[in-house]
Amino acid sequence: MTAILFSETSPALVKKHLSPDLYQRLRHLKTHSGFTLEKAIRSGIRNPDSSIGIYAGDAESYQVFSPVFDPIIHEYHHFPEGEAHVSDFTVPDLPLMDPEGKYILSTRIRVARNLKDYEFSPQISLSHRKKLEETVIKAMGELKEDLGGEYMSLKNIETNPGQPIKRDILVFTKGDRFQDAAGINSDFPEGRGVFYSLDRQLMVWVNEEDHLRIMSLERSSDLSAVFRRLGRALQVLETRLDFAWDKTYGYLTSCPTNLGTAMRAGVHIRLEKLDRNREILNTLAREYHLQIRGTRGEKTKVEEAVFDVSNSRRLGITETAIIQNLHKGIAALIKAEENL
Repeated sequence: MTAILFSETSPALVKKHLSPDLYQRLRHLKTHSGFTLEKAIRSGIRNPDSSIGIYAGDAESYQVFSPVFDPIIHEYHHFPEGEAHVSDFTVPDLPLMDPEGKYILSTRIRVARNLKDYEFSPQISLSHRKKLEETVIKAMGELKEDLGGEYMSLKNIETNPGQPIKRDILVFTKGDRFQDAAGINSDFPEGRGVFYSLDRQLMVWVNEEDHLRIMSLERSSDLSAVFRRLGRALQVLETRLDFAWDKTYGYLTSCPTNLGTAMRAGVHIRLEKLDRNREILNTLAREYHLQIRGTRGEKTKVEEAVFDVSNSRRLGITETAIIQNLHKGIAALIKAEENL
């Protein structure tokens, strides 16, 4: 049955782990929100080049469809069976990676969060999406002092094209074809928006791939400061919002690749010599569990030798350990760049 559903050339992990017998066992199951296996794997079927090919429509998806989700998660994250994810947001006191600002252009740490009592983005209805937006806006009103700011509705931007958009605010657009096939783009831009602190060092995307993408960022190499700001914001939001959490897989996300910490911490860094010596760059990336991406993120080109370098591990590792490991890895990249 799966040979009919998936392209013969598909490398998707869901194709690998969803046998015909398992497909028959799971195809008639539904979560309480009505999410089905057919919806979960729709993106992988429509996109033959998808590497994962499955999304969760709600927190319950990981239980109802666990016979296919579990092996995908264990293989992708190298997460041993029987272990449980542990969270730790202790802020380490790390020295500046690039005190003179010769290499690092900016530092950004973001986490994805979904609210416990709502369907995830591939499944949520328009009415629930709007209700969630209202709930989140109210919660973000509790962010004070340097964390305080404003909320900008994407719908208002769409309906008022003449409205000036502040250039230093990261506004998201419709998701890519993988997300579109999963249903994440439904009713765009309704119920979506961006919260930004007045100093632009904290931003929150509402109803993108996940309910919240909470970002701390600044144009420096001060990883500890960026991490501390993010932790402070999360402390406030956690008093008002109940996030979807699993004792085994940590914070639950629409895409199983983001489970665990649901955190991507990284820098934009200019490495002109390593750009010409990619073998050394890739070796260091493997050693320090780093992901090397193009200047504008995943599936983009490297422009003017500027790389987006971030952690590759999210599940089975604490937030603090990610930050410490990233610091070591970036320091190793800078040392290699200087020694070439």
